Amino acid sequence: MSKKLYVGNLPYSASEEQLREMFGQAGEVSEVTIITDRETGRSKGFGFVEMADEEGAQEAIRRFNGMTMDRRPLTVNEARPREDRPGGGSRDRRDNRGGDSGGRRRF
Repeated sequence: MSKKLYVGNLPYSASEEQLREMFGQAGEVSEVTIITDRETGRSKGFGFVEMADEEGAQEAIRRFNGMTMDRRPLTVNEARPREDRPGGGSRDRRDNRGGDSGGRRRF
């Protein structure tokens, strides 16, 4: 059964192909995803690697957790299940600021 791993503290220059090649040294890689910002498309500095089996996943954690990539120590561990966010996740960011003055100063 496949196992999803969290990979944190990635250099912003890291590519999915680099991760696939690196984690492939520990076992068969099923999927690689680097999380990017919706607006800019730039990496957020973390991602997920899905290993084909438990043995490969444990080997990847052993080999790569703490390993330095472009002078950044990686964090590699089992990914936790995604938590449901209250409110459905499609809320406008302005909702959290309170009232909106519409750009006018009010006295």
